[in-house]
This record gives sequence, structure tokens and C-alpha cells, in this order.
Amino acid sequence: MAPRVYLDWNATTPLRPEAKAAMVAAMEVVGNPSSVHGEGRAAKSLMERARAQIAAALGADGADIVFTSGATEAAALACAGRGLHCADIEHEAVSAWCQSDLAVDAAGQVAVTAPAQTALQYANSETGIVQVLPDGLAVSDLTQAFGKLPFAFNWLGCAMGLVSAHKLGGPKGIGALILRQGLEVPAQLKGGGQEMGRRAGTENLIGIAGFAAAAEAASRDLANGVWEQVAEIRNILESALSSIANETISVGNGGARLPNTLCLVTPGWKGETQVMQMDLAGFAVSAGSACSSGKVRPSRVLRAMGFDDIAATSALRISIGPETTKDAVLRFAEAWGKQYHKARARV
Repeated sequence: MAPRVYLDWNATTPLRPEAKAAMVAAMEVVGNPSSVHGEGRAAKSLMERARAQIAAALGADGADIVFTSGATEAAALACAGRGLHCADIEHEAVSAWCQSDLAVDAAGQVAVTAPAQTALQYANSETGIVQVLPDGLAVSDLTQAFGKLPFAFNWLGCAMGLVSAHKLGGPKGIGALILRQGLEVPAQLKGGGQEMGRRAGTENLIGIAGFAAAAEAASRDLANGVWEQVAEIRNILESALSSIANETISVGNGGARLPNTLCLVTPGWKGETQVMQMDLAGFAVSAGSACSSGKVRPSRVLRAMGFDDIAATSALRISIGPETTKDAVLRFAEAWGKQYHKARARV
């Protein structure tokens, strides 16, 4: 029996060995980073080294890195009470705090007229489509782009950025808000005044250590061309699937996309059905954002791009990583093709 194949890297990535090793080492550090004794200072030193590592990987030297429980909390910290605008392609962690009234064209690009009052993601988790970020942007969700695309926060021109460790091989439950130096945000969690008074609560030292190690390793992979190789595997899969079903739309094809993401729309073949069929065949894929799983409704992202409700419920997201092989994606294409032909035979 063939081993299962994980093709849902945009939902979460496997934990990197470097991150696991860093977390195990951090478990031996006894002190609280807020304590002034030797053990506390050792914990504080570990945390600040990790903060510097993450800043370097982000190209955010001089910016403030505020540790949070993940990108969702970072979004609340960045967006709450600011009266920001966004488009319906944003992750719900961002759109929950914004007025979703910006237009999206058929290519998935957002029209921004007032950057200082706008939240705009760098790359979409469902389609992989990459945005052209305007200078002076208030907030950018960098979660999917971090570790996959070459960028530096300092030259993106945005005031705040959101990141999450588990999207690049780090542990779940740790993320960060990146703040342009000198910018202040009101604390959502109040108490002991940790994280420069912006986020109270004892810091997750083990998670932070894993985050830093993963960020450093991801930066190294990016520099070594690993994600260019991933894009080649994605393109092989895309070609194989298009030869099976020429009616299937590859969303974002022809534009800038994440190197690992393939969003397929086969009108009338529900995405959730495809996910279950592929799961039974040994492949883990998604019908969209993992945070929206279990909700049987049209994709907000695809509806914003102009797809009708039938098409917007017929999407399948395949997201791969450096461990994904050519053999694995071709086996997926074969299994998907069998189910496709069965579905069409019933029509």
C-alpha cells in the first residue's frame, strides 16, 4: 500500500527538524524572561536572540517584532479599532476587523486607493495569487509569503505585517506582529506589560525558539532555490491535471502565484467531495482555507473574483512543499483523474 501524501502545506507545514531541536533545547531553560535573576536573564537572552533571527529572516532590521499566539492574534492587534478597509479575498482573521468594500478584478488583484487605511495580504492562501503592494499600506498579511517568496519587510512599504510560525515549518501557536519602528498599537491583552507593553502574558519561549529556527532555515532554503524546484513540481502537476480535464480552471495561472499553490475549479464537482475522495485515496488536500473547513459555502475569495456560486463551491486547493516529489504529484493526478471521470459519467 502506497504511503499517504500530504498536499496541504498552506494549511500547516511539517515541523522542521531545526525547529524541533531548538524547542527541545528551550525546554531546558527554566527561567521566566521577565525575571531579573540569572535564570530569567538566560530566558530573556534566548528570546531576544530568537527575535533578532526572525527579524533578519524577514528583512525587518530595526522593526519591532511582537510575539503573539499566531497570525490571528497579530491581526487583531494590528487592525482592531483602526477603521481599515479590505477586500473579500482577505483571510477572515483580517476581514473580521475591516470593512470589506474594496474591488477585486478577475485576476484576483485588489484596487487600493487609500493605502494608509487598507489591509492587503501579500499572497492568498486559497489561490496563491500574489498582490502588488502599494507603498504606505497599513497592514499586510505576510503569512503565506514568508519563507516562500523573496521579500524584505523594510522595503515592502507597509506599516505592519502578520506572520505565523506553522506556515514555514515552525510550531503551531506562535506568530508575530511586525511593526515599523516608532509605530504604536493599543494592547488587546493587558496585564504584566510584556512585549514592550503591546501584548501581556508570559512569552511562549519554546514556541519562539522553534519559530526562530524555522525562520532561519526557511530563509536559507529560499536563498538556495528550493522553492524554484517546488514550482517545477507544481507545474508538472498542473500540466498533468489540465490534460485530464480541459474544463478545469487553474485559478491564477498566468499571473504571479506562490510557487507551491494550485487552485482548481471544476464547475459542478464540489470541492468538499473531491477532498473526501482524495483523502480515501491517500492524499491530503483542501477545498480552501483550513480555517474555513467544514463550512459548506461558496469561497469568498472566488466569489470576489467573479466566479458564480457553483464554481465557487467547486474549488480544490493543492499546496505542496520541498518534500513533495514528482512521483507523488503524478500519483495524485492519476487518482484525481479516476474520480473526475466517475463524476462526469454521473452527469
